[in-house]
Amino acid sequence: MVVSRVIYFEIQVDDINRAIQFYKNVFGWEFKQFGNVEYCLIITGPDDQHGINGGLMKRIVPISNKYDPIKGYICTINVSSVDDYCKKIIDYGGTVEMDKMSIPGAGWIAYCKDTENNIFGIIESNIELV
Repeated sequence: MVVSRVIYFEIQVDDINRAIQFYKNVFGWEFKQFGNVEYCLIITGPDDQHGINGGLMKRIVPISNKYDPIKGYICTINVSSVDDYCKKIIDYGGTVEMDKMSIPGAGWIAYCKDTENNIFGIIESNIELV
């Protein structure tokens, strides 16, 4: 039986270069241009560590305003300290949309926005990721 797991993610953005700088500065991700299109592969970490890689692409449908509803999945990124990363996110042009809160038995979580108005989560997990 095949288990259906998330194996890849994509982030749609208005300004590819601005988004690359945000994610490089905050999370240390690497980006590689893919072909001759407005698309970059995102390398979030070494292949021998838990996690997935993704892609960064030009937004297909423009956001009409900053209060548009979410039109995709929210990805949550494992971090060493929610407090430290919230500060970095703000320093590099993002915002904290939902302050840090406890997840009993699991750790701490916050929801943020990048420079492109995309919401994502950050989690300081106290559960060992396998």
